[in-house]
This record gives sequence, structure tokens and C-alpha cells, in this order.
Amino acid sequence: MAPRPHVPRRIDPRTVGLAVALALAVAALLHPTWTSRVARHDLTVVVDITTSMMVRDASIEGRPASRLDAAKRGLTDLIARIACGSRVALAVFSERRAFLLFEPVEVCSGYPAIAGTLDRLDWRMAWEGDSRISKGVADALEVAGSLDTDLVFVTDGHEAPPLRPDQPLWFPGGDGDAKRHGLLVGVGGDALSPIPKFDDDGHEVGFLAESDVPQDNRQGPPPSNAESRTGYNARNAPFGAEVARGNEHLSSLKQDYLEDLGRVTGLGYARLGRDDLAGAVARFARALPANAAADLRPLFGLAAFAALVLVYLVAPLAAVTVRRRRRGAPRSIASRGAPA
Repeated sequence: MAPRPHVPRRIDPRTVGLAVALALAVAALLHPTWTSRVARHDLTVVVDITTSMMVRDASIEGRPASRLDAAKRGLTDLIARIACGSRVALAVFSERRAFLLFEPVEVCSGYPAIAGTLDRLDWRMAWEGDSRISKGVADALEVAGSLDTDLVFVTDGHEAPPLRPDQPLWFPGGDGDAKRHGLLVGVGGDALSPIPKFDDDGHEVGFLAESDVPQDNRQGPPPSNAESRTGYNARNAPFGAEVARGNEHLSSLKQDYLEDLGRVTGLGYARLGRDDLAGAVARFARALPANAAADLRPLFGLAAFAALVLVYLVAPLAAVTVRRRRRGAPRSIASRGAPA
């Protein structure tokens, strides 16, 4: 009796597919990563929270919004876009100071905390009604420098009280050649808009009137033409006795002023809603090399899912299609027999 021929056993393709899917799933659980070199940024973000930032001449996704809300949204999007490994500190501006809320935090691991804090910024956090932008930028640069970060200062540029037209813009150390990094970000519309007015409980009760805000700046020595002003008295009325009139109770984005301030300070300028904020940061802030670890778990998980789809969906459908084609194929003349 002849020995039974050896027939090699075929491995079921479904077993192979299941093994591959299981291996990929186990690999995903091991948290695989891919390390690459990226450009990161260390930033101190300062947000103007003075009353003029509550003017509703900005927009979010086409809907009217206050300048402060638009600034918060723009900064949240910025932090989501800059590379992992970047660090961000957050401060608020009022009066003439930048008050630091927290020191630099890595943007990916700290994103929920950063975004949550940004979302809760409120004009009620301001400690004074003044808005001395140039002095605030000077203070913010010191804060950013002490943290070895670059500055991102978001404001509408509305100085309160207004700058004196007879005095040139002055900035400590502002020779325009300073090696500073960072930018000013302007927010707001081009047309003058009313500034909301709030009562002591924080409720909006209308808009500021001309008499609610100083219409000129009477600090420092009087101007050279003071003697020609009505009611001038060198001792009691060095700026004259006439009540100042103006439109400081209205506000718009002071873009020309912010661009001038950028040139004096050595900072760049970008306009929120018009310019790509992440691109502006890449242009004006230092790019620091860093290793960034990309999370490969989604990729491995997707591959495991694809293997299961191949085993339980694609392969059975292909087998059914092949069987149907075989059944529908015309039989040969020999198989159908000779004609009668």
C-alpha cells in the first residue's frame, strides 16, 4: 500500500489578518512615538483688558464680537497651531503694567489650562481705568525678557488719556535698532465706535459720553502755545481754562500708532483677523530648535482597524463575488452535450 502523500496545511488568511490586527493593537497600547526636529517658540502673551477692548467691532466666524473675545479666540487658535515644545506665559495689561498670570507652560501638555485661562479673561480684572499702551509695552518687554521669551502684545492701541500731540512718541531704549523679538497684534475696526459703559456691579448701562473720559492729556509741562489758550494762568491753569472737547469716548483700532510703536520698539506688527497670527509669530519671534514626539497611536489603531475590515468585510465580499462569477459563467459545449 502506497504511503499517503503529504499535503501541506494551508494557513487560513483570516488567522493571519487577526494576528496582524492584534499585533498592531498591542503596539498602539505601547504608546509609540516618532521624534522629529521642529521650530518652537517661547512667548509671553499679554492681553489688553481695558474698557475699550469691550467695543464690539470685531468678529468671530463672521459674527460680531468684542475685541477682547476676538483676541481670546485668536490666541487660543494660535496656541493650538504652534509646535509642541513651545512654551507660553500669559499676562494681562491695564493702566501701565503687564501683570503675569502664569509663567511659561508647554503648549501641548498645558493646552487645556492655557485655553481655559484665556477664555476666562475679563475686563473686570483691570485694576485701573487708564490705558497707557506704550508704557505697558515697555513693562511687558521687561516681563518677557525676565522669562527669556518673546512678546505677543494684543491691544487696540487706544491710549487713555490720549498722547499729547506736541510730544513725540518716546520709548525707553527705543532707538528702533534694538534686537527685540515679538510683535504687537492690533484688534478692532477702522471706524470710531462707542465704548460700553458699566456700573459698579459690572452691568452694561450704555456707552461712555464725551464727559466720561479725559479728552486731552494735561500731564507734564504745558505746551509752548499754552499762553494763547483761553483762561491761561501760569499757576492755576497752565493748560488754559477751556474744557477740552474731542472723541476719546469713541474708539477704533489705532493701527498707525501701533505700527509706529512697533518700529520704535523693534517689534513686528500684525492685525488680528487679517494676518495669519501663527505666520506672524514665525516671522517676528525666535524659532528655537526642539525635538517633537509625534504620537503614533492613532496610526497603529487605524492600521489594526483596517486589518479587521480586510478580514471580516473585504475578503468575504471578494469570495462571494468570485463564487457568483463562477456560477454565472457559460458552460462549454462538451459539458452541455451534443445537440439533438
